[in-house]
Amino acid sequence: MTWLRKNLVVVAGLLTLAYMILPNIVVMVFSFNKPNGRFNYSWQQFSLDAWKDPCGVADMCASLTLSLQLAAWATLGSVLLGTMIAFALVRYRFRARGAINSLIFLPMAMPEVVMAASLLTLFLNMGIELGFWTVLIAHIMFCLSFVVTAVKARVMSMDPRLEEAARDLYAGPAQTFLRVTLPIAAPGIAAGGLLAFALSFDDFIITNFNAGSTVTFPMFVWGSAQRGTPVQINVIGTAMFVLAVLIVVAGQIITNRRKKTATA
Repeated sequence: MTWLRKNLVVVAGLLTLAYMILPNIVVMVFSFNKPNGRFNYSWQQFSLDAWKDPCGVADMCASLTLSLQLAAWATLGSVLLGTMIAFALVRYRFRARGAINSLIFLPMAMPEVVMAASLLTLFLNMGIELGFWTVLIAHIMFCLSFVVTAVKARVMSMDPRLEEAARDLYAGPAQTFLRVTLPIAAPGIAAGGLLAFALSFDDFIITNFNAGSTVTFPMFVWGSAQRGTPVQINVIGTAMFVLAVLIVVAGQIITNRRKKTATA
């Protein structure tokens, strides 16, 4: 009991982490399954058929490519706009600054269905045809708040004396931004970008309202679940999960190496 009291926080953290990772482990295990019927819900036998032909299901890889394109463009757009908004909110004083700070949090606080319905109404009233571009605009609007929050937190922690020192050494505004400000803000920008990519790739509700005939990967998975779940969906899910873990691990290794180099 004494050991448990001392390590209660660690044990609780590990149990929570295991609970969060368990669905991913199930998806990974069932990516090696060979079901007898249409639904991949019960284990039958081990097979590598789905891994050998991940695009064996019609239109699945096309929807995956579309989701990756949307996520990439949505990340680029939200990072550019979000970074500029974050710097403006932190560095400048202007009217309605407090109101804008509050409005930034609305997309994160309100249910997705509210934003989805609002954007759909806007597009229909403007006579815009639903498709790739409406989904992209919706994704940028949705991801923008998360990027602003991540970058803003990083900018607020920056030491302004570093930029002042650069100006004292005759660096121009562009040089100061590129060589001092941007490298310091880069972790926040990268965090916001990764979060935006994940949110855009994973989104279903906003996409479903504004997609028209466009079918993204989450919409394909939802549609497939009504008729039968192909094993290839588990393969794609496993590949995305492993890739995300590798990116996080690589980032942590790079950070630790930089800390050791700075300490030495």
